[in-house]
Amino acid sequence: MSIINVISAIGNNSSVYPLIVRDCGIEAPSKIALTYNQNLKDSKQMAFNAMRERLIDEYGTSLVWLGGIPLMNKICDFGIQKIGYSPKISVDLYKENDEQGIKYNIEKFKETAPEAVKDLEKALKYKKNYKRLQAGKFLLSTAIPIAMMGFILPKLNFKLTDKIKKRQEKLQNITEGNNISFKGRVTSVMANMSTVKKMAVTDGGLTVGRVTTARNKYEKMEMGFKMSMMMFLNFVLPDCLAKGLDMLTEKLFNINVNLDPKLLGENFKRIKNIQLPKDNIIEFLDKNPNSEFSKLCEEYCGVKYLANRVRDPRIFVDKKKVEKLKQEIEKFNMGINKAKNPSNYAKKALYAKSANIFANIAISSFLLAVALPKATFYLRKKITGSDAEPGLVQANK
Repeated sequence: MSIINVISAIGNNSSVYPLIVRDCGIEAPSKIALTYNQNLKDSKQMAFNAMRERLIDEYGTSLVWLGGIPLMNKICDFGIQKIGYSPKISVDLYKENDEQGIKYNIEKFKETAPEAVKDLEKALKYKKNYKRLQAGKFLLSTAIPIAMMGFILPKLNFKLTDKIKKRQEKLQNITEGNNISFKGRVTSVMANMSTVKKMAVTDGGLTVGRVTTARNKYEKMEMGFKMSMMMFLNFVLPDCLAKGLDMLTEKLFNINVNLDPKLLGENFKRIKNIQLPKDNIIEFLDKNPNSEFSKLCEEYCGVKYLANRVRDPRIFVDKKKVEKLKQEIEKFNMGINKAKNPSNYAKKALYAKSANIFANIAISSFLLAVALPKATFYLRKKITGSDAEPGLVQANK
């Protein structure tokens, strides 16, 4: 994978790659180290217990969070296919309009994509069954990871702590240092959720699970604050930062950087003289399947084509995404055409976009990995009067 592809991947906030970088590469190691140092103020044993719990919690949760939904999606798709339905059909196609829909696509593609049309005909005939299957897929792909992360993992982690603590007490005959006092449209929406949006849903369930399974009221309060802030920093802030940084770059340097890095730099020639749709977007995609714009829509807008380059009639076309891509290409080309040296303009755009992506990762990672834990520790000290993990304090009693 080239460096440009790496930058593109971690800059795409609709994918899991920025989450992997922040969660596994930066946030988890930093939180583990900060947790150890914070609890070391209480005792070395407390620090080791807290570090072990945090390590299991961070990487165990990440494993389920990042891999659980894709795995469950594949299992559900396999099951849907086994009972005779196509898991590829977009539920949005049940909403018929004058450009796409199940009935519309059956008529339009019955000659050019007969196999896909058979799937559509079955989905139309058994509409209720298909919608139930898609709703069930959503529930399974989110409920099982929520149960694993929010309820099962923390309870197993706490049981391990209790077991180790009893062993430590037997071996070291610890009898002191434990008296710490405390001071004062449903189916359609669900079926069309991306993996990242489903991860946001599981994060909400994870928050409920962690608060529910917390060992005392202070741990519940801490978990509620920490998990809700993590949701904001993982799923809301990066998008806001990306838009803000790109807008600032355009104002300061008069360079449009709203496109993917893979379309900037030397690759700008791919879109410089591109043929764009003028009126009907879907008609353009169907009549020009091999055009550069249609290929870009495959790559960035979720448009699918069959092997014979007929657009897959089972997949709903998100016209807003396609229209936005078209507008951003037009804006970038306006900048290219005004530039004295188009190649230099494209290179500057690539450097600026790359800098914005790294700045986004750095800012959001710092807030997640350093600022949030520090704020949590500060509030813990203010509320409980202790530096130790609230749940472990109870475990030591």
